[in-house]
Amino acid sequence: MTAVRFIDGLLPAITCLFRPFLLLSHDPTDALAALDSRKTGIDSEALSREAVEAYQLKKLQDTLNWCFERSPFYREQLLGYPRNMRSLEEWQAYPLTTAGDVRKRPFSFVCVSQSDVERVVTLETSGTSGPPKRLYFTAEDQELTRDFFHHGMSTFTTAGDRVLILLHCARLGSVGDLLDQALTRLRAEGIRHGLVTDVAETLRVLRQEEATVVVGVPVQVLSLVRSAAAQQMTRPRLESVLLTVDHVPEAVAQAVESTWCCTVFNHYGMTEMGLGGGLECEARRGYHLREADLFFEIIDPLTGEMVPDGQFGEIVFTTLTRRAMPLIRYRTGDVSRFLSGTCACGTVLRHLEKVRYRWNGRVPLAPDLFLTIADLDDALFELECVLDFAASVSNGVLKVTVQAEFTEVGTAVVKALSVLPAIKAIGLDLKVEV
Repeated sequence: MTAVRFIDGLLPAITCLFRPFLLLSHDPTDALAALDSRKTGIDSEALSREAVEAYQLKKLQDTLNWCFERSPFYREQLLGYPRNMRSLEEWQAYPLTTAGDVRKRPFSFVCVSQSDVERVVTLETSGTSGPPKRLYFTAEDQELTRDFFHHGMSTFTTAGDRVLILLHCARLGSVGDLLDQALTRLRAEGIRHGLVTDVAETLRVLRQEEATVVVGVPVQVLSLVRSAAAQQMTRPRLESVLLTVDHVPEAVAQAVESTWCCTVFNHYGMTEMGLGGGLECEARRGYHLREADLFFEIIDPLTGEMVPDGQFGEIVFTTLTRRAMPLIRYRTGDVSRFLSGTCACGTVLRHLEKVRYRWNGRVPLAPDLFLTIADLDDALFELECVLDFAASVSNGVLKVTVQAEFTEVGTAVVKALSVLPAIKAIGLDLKVEV
């Protein structure tokens, strides 16, 4: 009996130790490339960048025509612009759409009758006053999301898996609801939980339901890994974790992988995209983009001009297949860049480096010197007892309020922050609360 118990406890550790080699030896296939092959009507063996871009050019033209004919906002916005395009390069001449445009006149974007709108999502404005954003979706638009979730989840989910969904699930058409519906197509079982509000209770459900996959918000999943309640439970036997909704600090992903001995994947998306924009394959070399439904660009946030591949800028996207509320050259505020080279999975889809921060989330400290949330993430989430934090800069003082398992973490926080180049360069004063 003792020997059995010893081996049972040792196997997860062995698997965790060799997981990087197992991932490399696995033949990573890109589920999104298969999805795009089906949607574009191009055989997977014939799928190429040229074929994808020819499809996107046609879909951009279709979207342009749809908006000219049906959207009051775009009929005004596009007045004087060409009705026809001959190349993707011409697309960058068209005007950008902002979140402010959507807030001011949401219904002027809608291209279908009210009876065809199946779901309206209201996104409250954070940090400022003003109207919320409202986004409209037809049944067909929501099916696009299910389809993306179905193929994306197949990267690390198979028939029989039990997926704990730590996202909003209650409302019909919510992200967790659509994900659960997509999982049935994989013959996997979704466990509808909702956001984490009680760490001990969520851990109990995780163990009781014998989940093999978890989908959740980065800092909420981190709390399940680092909380005192987690230390009193045996390690769950998870295979994979998908972190989504917010950007994923590398220290959080590493903490989840090392503690739970699983593989962590990143998802990139926002409600404006129809919840899905890109996903890592098993090679985990940035996001593979959902190019059959979305056209992505990277622009200089100040000039609006396109930047070369490999250069950082603001992510802009255009919907290619949306009916209720298409968006043309929508500014996300997220900063990233296109990656060059070929992924191990052999996909022809573009790669986007993982998003780390938002352009308007940078705090200027001096000319050409900024502090970002990614800088703080890198410094603070490396500390094993840190669960979350909030930060603000005012009058030359960086105030950081830390949520941690141990109140004695203050000195370690100050030390971790003091060595950040942006803080060190100007001697920014630090005020830490735990």
